Amino acid sequence: MHIIYLVTTILAALATGCAASLNFVGAESVKLVADRVRVSQRWMVPLGVVLASGAAGLLTGFGVPPLGTAAAIGLVVYFICAVIAHLRVRDRQVGGALFFLLLATAALMTGVAYRAHW
Repeated sequence: MHIIYLVTTILAALATGCAASLNFVGAESVKLVADRVRVSQRWMVPLGVVLASGAAGLLTGFGVPPLGTAAAIGLVVYFICAVIAHLRVRDRQVGGALFFLLLATAALMTGVAYRAHW
């Protein structure tokens, strides 16, 4: 279980950190998605901070488990909101948000399972 927890959490942190960096640099792909879901591009840096904090929290969770759990919960909530944002405007290109939601959920579940010694 330890290896699954490590791999899942590291993948989630890397993917989320990459998404955060795309927000910070104002990548065109991020701008297009923001326009599609009708989120102001002015929110890209603050949303990037949330993503970067989540990624850092996941990694910090290796040493401080409650922080990792809190970060994973925060990312799950963030990506639920992202899915809702797509559904709100009837955008069918919701695959990316669902992928990140599943990855964050996997990090949360494997972390909880590892710490509970299931």
